[in-house]
Amino acid sequence: MGHLILSPLAARVSAVFGELRDLPPATLERLASHGVYRKVPAGTVMFGRQTPCLGFPLLLAGSVRVVQRYANGRELQLYCVKAGESCLLSGSCLLGKKDYAATGIAETGVEVLVVPAAEFLALVAEDEAFRRYLFGLFAERLADLMNLVEAITYRKLDQRLAALLLVHAAPGRGSIHITHQKLADELGSVREMVTRLLRSFEDRGWVALGRENIVVRDRAAISGLAQG
Repeated sequence: MGHLILSPLAARVSAVFGELRDLPPATLERLASHGVYRKVPAGTVMFGRQTPCLGFPLLLAGSVRVVQRYANGRELQLYCVKAGESCLLSGSCLLGKKDYAATGIAETGVEVLVVPAAEFLALVAEDEAFRRYLFGLFAERLADLMNLVEAITYRKLDQRLAALLLVHAAPGRGSIHITHQKLADELGSVREMVTRLLRSFEDRGWVALGRENIVVRDRAAISGLAQG
């Protein structure tokens, strides 16, 4: 029997999600045919606190910030979902039949395939490969959240800021296009404190600050601070 030729959407899911490539072709087609394809612009609130979860998102392109918002206006970024990833919170809400406990915001333009709740639950019950993917996602995100709790509890803000700068400044790319407010949101802090720390880094010659731009000049020094 020849290889089954996947439909364009099923083939894209297989290409973008490395962990789903081992799914049977019939399961990939099931995801594509039952899922709802959406394309949304940057800044769209994709889900919010105390709203019901209607499906399991498979992110095909772009990135989504999942944040906890507080009454004083501050935010804490819990994690970021990128192309080829899914949202842990959506999976847990569907399995637990709970409303969302955080907010998801499209950081860039996003393309997503939303698997309806009933179909998601059926796949969890019936497809072992899909269950392995879901449990792997839970393990990975739980480790991320534990690291976040540890950082907030035990590490000083300047260490956490240094570590975050290294995350954004990929090797070979010293310039970071980002606002102080966004860094503050990711750290669960306030812009004024982040700006103060960045200026202290600049005074030491570690970074150069521009409008919505940070140039890393001394990666070794920043790395040393991040490692405590």
